[in-house]
Amino acid sequence: MVDRPIFILNGANLDLVGTREPGHYGDMTLADIERACRARADGLGFGIDFRQTNSEGELVGWIHEAEGAAGLVLNAGAYTHTSIAIHDALRALTRPSVEVHLSNIFAREPFRHHSYVAPVVRGSICGLGAKGYELAIEAVAALVGAERAG
Repeated sequence: MVDRPIFILNGANLDLVGTREPGHYGDMTLADIERACRARADGLGFGIDFRQTNSEGELVGWIHEAEGAAGLVLNAGAYTHTSIAIHDALRALTRPSVEVHLSNIFAREPFRHHSYVAPVVRGSICGLGAKGYELAIEAVAALVGAERAG
């Protein structure tokens, strides 16, 4: 197992996943998503550090902490569309990072079409439900592997 975990950070209102607008976000709870993430990461030889907060400042602090992680998977929730502070924290992060969203943000309200996260991460995954988290873990694991090989 890799000695540094992949951080999986979740922002505002993601604690309500499974009950809030299941047509957009699915019926899996955040605990269900965490279990799936843990299993996928374990299969790739990584541990995870899975967290959720409704506080923008706490999320920024956790992104700073991710400098000590293998990489970062981030679902910033609504902060994706509003937070320059999260953008700046990600811009300073040197670890591989991937943005993930349960719903297709581009098929929703126009204000959701802009991401302050996308320009400062290696890639973005949206619209694939909880499976997107597993794909993001695979992407981070591949990026970490490429760093080690190169």
